[in-house]
Amino acid sequence: MASLQAMLVNYRNNNIFYGPMLMKPKITKMARKEILMGAKKEISVKPAADRGSRYSKPHKESLKAVLIEHPNELYPLLKLFIAMKKAELPMFAEPHWEFCYFMLHRLSSMSVLMIQQLDNIESRRATCLCYLILRALDTVEDDMSIPTDIKIPILKNFHRYIYDPNWHFSCGDHERKELMDNFHHLSTAFLELEQRQQEAIENVTMRMGAGMAKFYSKEVKTLDDYEEYCSCVGGLATLGWGKVIHASEPKFLFSDSVLILLGLLVQKSDVIKDFLEDINEIPKPSCHWPREIWRKYVNNLEDLKYEENSTKAIQCLNEMVTDALVHINDCLYYLSQMRDPTIFRFFAILQIFAIGELALCYNNIQLFRGELTLRPGLVAQIFDRTRTMADVYGAFYDFSTILRSKVDMNDPNAITTISRIEAVQKTCRDSGTLTKWKSYVVKKEPNYKRPLVTVSSFF
Repeated sequence: MASLQAMLVNYRNNNIFYGPMLMKPKITKMARKEILMGAKKEISVKPAADRGSRYSKPHKESLKAVLIEHPNELYPLLKLFIAMKKAELPMFAEPHWEFCYFMLHRLSSMSVLMIQQLDNIESRRATCLCYLILRALDTVEDDMSIPTDIKIPILKNFHRYIYDPNWHFSCGDHERKELMDNFHHLSTAFLELEQRQQEAIENVTMRMGAGMAKFYSKEVKTLDDYEEYCSCVGGLATLGWGKVIHASEPKFLFSDSVLILLGLLVQKSDVIKDFLEDINEIPKPSCHWPREIWRKYVNNLEDLKYEENSTKAIQCLNEMVTDALVHINDCLYYLSQMRDPTIFRFFAILQIFAIGELALCYNNIQLFRGELTLRPGLVAQIFDRTRTMADVYGAFYDFSTILRSKVDMNDPNAITTISRIEAVQKTCRDSGTLTKWKSYVVKKEPNYKRPLVTVSSFF
């Protein structure tokens, strides 16, 4: 998730990022004033570094213009901004815990907020560490410069390395490299957890590493392969968080299959929206779109990013989104069974972000030109407004309405897409909670040309 500070702060040289977390400037008094008053300077979103694809031209938009168009987002933005300030690094006597929370802030500001809201300090520590360890494992998988004969054994044995403070392997870049270079701090902190928390993290790390090793040397060909890969990555990440929370709070208990299912929608959303970043990996792509889908439209997966294939790319993208929609009703059912409000919020916000990103990506050619991300004000509203299951039904109904408005009946999967959207909307209506829902996404007279998006891209 993108850094809120990077979304809000007018960085030197007029560089404001709505999406990628590349810079984390200090929050100054002037920055706070600009948030309140509306920055008059333009926000410059520059195109990604060309690696062979054709990118969109720079897009400019002022923060003041965004707030004028969406004035109801100012207050949630300020609340989230204050929450970010309150969630600043706690003081630790132990350098390993200080490093863990420092890296959590650097890698994902949104994860900080989600973890901080957990009631139990043991849950917060274990969930923080679970996130960092799995992020380190993901760093090894994502670094395509590591030779296969070195990478595969590391992925398969990563669950053993977390017990060894002397183990070290340098890879990745930027924040991820810093994480790997100081992995001994993670191991030291891990050894201080309770045994059941250690066992939960070890188990999910072992299973995820084995899945990553399998699909590193195996192409994702069929939809069954795709389902298995997403279960091994996103599903197991959700399982890991659920297990460590349960280890500290036994009243939270769901089966492994339920927790994995809750991760599928999130992971499929990530696989879809990260297409351009993954396909441009050097020295080789690491994209996991299934051949069973993309081969219907192009001969090579990377062909989707070229402008001359735009029509086929959109159709392929829409089928990918349609495939993800099948998980929504199951997610809604299992969320409705959660009773602890803080744990509920933890998982509910993840699911709302997922459907919001699917609505953003659907039928959107910009996915193949630069990075797409939800408006920071909309992100703030999701955090602010997600308290109960009624809020979840309302958000899912809103985003599914936007999805429905974007369906082109000439799309080869239009009928299936509409059928799945209508099934989601029926579940939300049948909850009986929509009559009191005040939408923060869909206006009374919506203009779906620019409902919720800001397009941004890497340098």
